[in-house]
Amino acid sequence: MLKHFLAVACFVGAALTSCQSVSNSNLPTDSSAKAAVDSDTAIKTVHTKAADATTILSRPQVPVICYHQIRNWRPRDSKSAKDYIVEPDNFKAHIKMLADSGYHTILPDQLYDYLVYGKALPSKPVMLTFDDTDLDQYTIAAPELKKYGYKAVYFIMTVSIGRPNYMNSQQIKELSDEGNIIGSHTWDHHNFKKLKGEDWLIQLDKPTKRLEDITGKKIEYFAYPFGLWNIDGLPELKSRGFKLAFQLAEKRDQQDPLYTVRRILGSGYWSPKTLHNSIKNSF
Repeated sequence: MLKHFLAVACFVGAALTSCQSVSNSNLPTDSSAKAAVDSDTAIKTVHTKAADATTILSRPQVPVICYHQIRNWRPRDSKSAKDYIVEPDNFKAHIKMLADSGYHTILPDQLYDYLVYGKALPSKPVMLTFDDTDLDQYTIAAPELKKYGYKAVYFIMTVSIGRPNYMNSQQIKELSDEGNIIGSHTWDHHNFKKLKGEDWLIQLDKPTKRLEDITGKKIEYFAYPFGLWNIDGLPELKSRGFKLAFQLAEKRDQQDPLYTVRRILGSGYWSPKTLHNSIKNSF
């Protein structure tokens, strides 16, 4: 058991600087669903019948941004790691740009109801997500979002809960109690494409139970470690009641768009202007 934990700790350390397998420098677009969200009016289509995949894909995509670490860069950080490290002042500038540009944050329940039932969204909707349980998401990011009345989604890797530089259970519960959404990001950031057999218990069932015990709420949303997913694993998410699953910049699956929701990386290299342009060009 000790050997396994040490192996996990090493793996997690590597994972935190490489949570994305796709570069944002040349983001693919989803041509079957690509349409700009009207910047001046809300999305107001309303239907009561659950939409099929074709209809879901035809709806304009909502921008979803994925952040990781919010901290100052260090000399030992690699060039690639800096994609996942946004310096605090730059992060604050990102959020200010979104607010000044009239963006309104939405949460996964709203996105699900929009995609499946066509329910209305606010004008210029955007979803902010944070992966990997880093403490700076609680100490730096969350207070900054509060200034603008923004909410976010925190995808928790449960192996890290309570470890140095990671959130503890009380901090996770506080985020949930304040109206943010807590989602699953597996136990130890294991590659979803390699899960089989008992892995589903370790990487999905136990983390879900722990997060539900912490928050007192049902866990219904999942983010793939590294953004990697495969069709074979989607039934495992469906059978456990997950409503949406978030990848990164790859094209959505044509049969299961709800389980391949696209995100873009909030890169540490990006200025607020670059982020703004990326939102426009990627969704």
